[in-house]
Amino acid sequence: MSFGALHVARTGLDAQGFRMQVIANNLANVNTTGFKRDRANFETLSYQMMTQPGAPSSAENRYAIGLNLGTGVSLAGTARIDTQGSFATTGNGLDVAIDGAGFFQVLMPDGRTGYTRAGNFTTSPEGTIVTSDGKPVQPAIQIPDGATGITIGADGTVSAQLQGDAETTELGKIEIARFANPAGLQAIGDNMLIETAASGAPQVGAAGEEGRGTLRGGMLEGSNVNVVEELVDMIETQRAYEVNSKMIQATDEMMKNATQTL
Repeated sequence: MSFGALHVARTGLDAQGFRMQVIANNLANVNTTGFKRDRANFETLSYQMMTQPGAPSSAENRYAIGLNLGTGVSLAGTARIDTQGSFATTGNGLDVAIDGAGFFQVLMPDGRTGYTRAGNFTTSPEGTIVTSDGKPVQPAIQIPDGATGITIGADGTVSAQLQGDAETTELGKIEIARFANPAGLQAIGDNMLIETAASGAPQVGAAGEEGRGTLRGGMLEGSNVNVVEELVDMIETQRAYEVNSKMIQATDEMMKNATQTL
């Protein structure tokens, strides 16, 4: 029985270690543009059924509650919390934030489409709107040489003042993708997410339509990490880890005492 307690406490140590890693990653990305915090979800391991509830306890009676012994805890998964981050005004015409649901579409080097909330865009040497690491935004939008006064409207329309023109010219439109289950998207680093079977297919269209968020030009969305909440979770996790450590120590002392006594 004591060996079982050691195993249960060990699973508790593993679970709290995983949770601490999730919290550390949240805090590390507190200033990452468009970052969404993660939450560690846990589930119980299988139970050892010693006595089935309702099993006969005698010829006339049955057990009312039974006897089940838990075997510990495991990490069920990490859930991304897609609450809105705060907005910061940058004054850069190519910076844009999504106010509401949705993701920007980016063409990745392997031909797949990546999805991101980070709208800190710039232009390539050829004038194409790209991410900070050079991935083209989809659909592709070209900024002519010498264009000034670049703006991005709430519906994603990109406009600029071209040389020799008195009026602004529409250069293209940034489309937004939304998912039935955005938490099912897979994070791959570089602020990028990719589609999975759990997320469902992307629903692509203009910003502000069919549940997609609107765009805020000249602004960036910050992370939704609350430092105070993460620090509270960190302290709680540390205390839980210590308790599981003490459980191992106490169980070891019980086994030692039993060995010496017997």
